[in-house]
Amino acid sequence: MAVYTEVTDEELDRFIGGYDVGRLLSFKGIAEGVENSNFLVHTDKASYILTLYEKRVNPDDLPYFLNLLGHLADKGLSCPTPVPSRDGMLLGTLAGRPAALVTFLEGMWVKRPRTDHCGELGKAMAELHLDGMGYEGFRKNALDVSGWRPLFDQCGARSDSVQPGLGAEISRELDYLEADWPSDLPVGVIHADLFPDNVFFLGDQLSGLIDFYFACNDAFAYDIAICLNAWCFELDGAFNVTKARALLKGYTSVRPLTSAEYAALPKLCRGAALRFLLTRLYDWLSVPEGALVTPKDPLEYLKKLRFHQTIDTAEAYGLER
Repeated sequence: MAVYTEVTDEELDRFIGGYDVGRLLSFKGIAEGVENSNFLVHTDKASYILTLYEKRVNPDDLPYFLNLLGHLADKGLSCPTPVPSRDGMLLGTLAGRPAALVTFLEGMWVKRPRTDHCGELGKAMAELHLDGMGYEGFRKNALDVSGWRPLFDQCGARSDSVQPGLGAEISRELDYLEADWPSDLPVGVIHADLFPDNVFFLGDQLSGLIDFYFACNDAFAYDIAICLNAWCFELDGAFNVTKARALLKGYTSVRPLTSAEYAALPKLCRGAALRFLLTRLYDWLSVPEGALVTPKDPLEYLKKLRFHQTIDTAEAYGLER
């Protein structure tokens, strides 16, 4: 979440007037994340999240995201639910951007996840994968292995301004992953961005998943790899196998892995680390001046990538065969 596009009081009041959500009382920008402009909206009936979709988001993908949220909510998954306007539309326009209003989800994300948080996340991710199986929409992962080199090419020689030799190191890893990326794994709807700030807790209980705007159809195990990267490294860069074991145990208690998924996990973790290294590198070099957002350090994921390069088997992540 972030704020790239400013909205005036008058614009927002007109927009909210198109919904049966009560009278607008207040709103404020949410300055976290890097993708879209988000606002917390309070009316005399309830609280909502208003999202303005910025240029990186393909408007053609928005029906997939919004209808998926409705599908998952109908299945019982706790996630924001799109609010239809008075004329039945889930998507509108505000300040020249596509915009949607969704229900507010109670809870807080944890800045220092504990082992039990990782276990709860694993269960919820598996439930998401199962609940998404009946969803009729399809969206290719725009940031799968085929999209990494074009993204890297946009960074070009500027990569070495972040760290000398970074460009050559990324290029070698791309060569390795492109040559033998797993293609025979179970696939379906994945979240593709289940970082701690997209998972809410009330006390020790997981209360819901948010921010589905990278959701797509891809390998379930790739979603697991993203979460191992996002949840199981400590601030000093050390991998916490106890957290990883809890995450994987939670996941497999709901949806067991296939032997192919087990074998592919180390390579998927390398790919997930490279994917976020590349998007963070691009944002570091390209974030608009004056945007109310702080780009995230790409080198954090370089360190994670180097760790995964030393791993040969899923057992190193605490996964029992």
